[in-house]
Amino acid sequence: MVLQFATRKQFSMAKIVSPKKSRSKKSAAKKDKSVSKSGKKDNGGSENLTAAEFTRELNKLASPGELKKIEGYFKSGEGQYSEGDKFIGVRMGQIFALAKKFMNMQPKEIEKLLESPIHELRVGAVSIMDFQARDRKTAAERLKELYELYINRHDRVNNWDLVDRSAPYVVGGYLADKPRNTLYKLARSKDMWERRTAIVSTFYFIRKGDIDDTFKIAEILVNDKEDLINKAVGGWIREAGKRDPQRLLKFLDKHAATMPRTALRYAIEKLDAKKKKYYMELKGKN
Repeated sequence: MVLQFATRKQFSMAKIVSPKKSRSKKSAAKKDKSVSKSGKKDNGGSENLTAAEFTRELNKLASPGELKKIEGYFKSGEGQYSEGDKFIGVRMGQIFALAKKFMNMQPKEIEKLLESPIHELRVGAVSIMDFQARDRKTAAERLKELYELYINRHDRVNNWDLVDRSAPYVVGGYLADKPRNTLYKLARSKDMWERRTAIVSTFYFIRKGDIDDTFKIAEILVNDKEDLINKAVGGWIREAGKRDPQRLLKFLDKHAATMPRTALRYAIEKLDAKKKKYYMELKGKN
């Protein structure tokens, strides 16, 4: 589930960025039609795919019991990373299913969802963006619109789950065959969520066997003071290291002694016991 708080054992990239897919033949036969080149085709009439209608449907799913659980995943107190965020209590699986129904929503309507103070509505917005970005039939101009919406309204993509749910395909997927200067600018941002986008977006590149940007951005963020950045850095270089183990070890040889302990623990999670001990002892000397 996307909304699981990123403890070290839960920090699986596949779990973070991918909603569950149905294996049912029946559901596959009824699969929603994807965005056409015109951007006008949908599964219920474009007039129904509005932010207002999505909000009405989402409100029907709210549950006081679920609200308690969700609030436990986030730190929304004064001075905490989710300060001011509001929740209504809808399970992530339900939001994903609703987003799939509305996946052909126009960007101007998606932006209305992003502007909401309700966290689940913003999850819905980025989920719709993600579904469109993943769809191979989505037109290039729509992919550009989604990317620009994400970057221009990053003020509303303002929590770790929102970044992780959409950055890999909306940002990383779009930049796969383009210059990636924006990611380096984001990596140096004062905004924590922009920095997280910089590293998380490289998930798309890692899947294609392209790990250079992951390690280069990790170099920029390796001593970040925010725990949620440390987790992302450690988790992503761990995954990139599966493609090139020696590059991961080289990174650790350079930084293990001084990088935050959280990032180090995530990074070495899949190493053998001997190497784990070695790098943790390096850290212990500082």
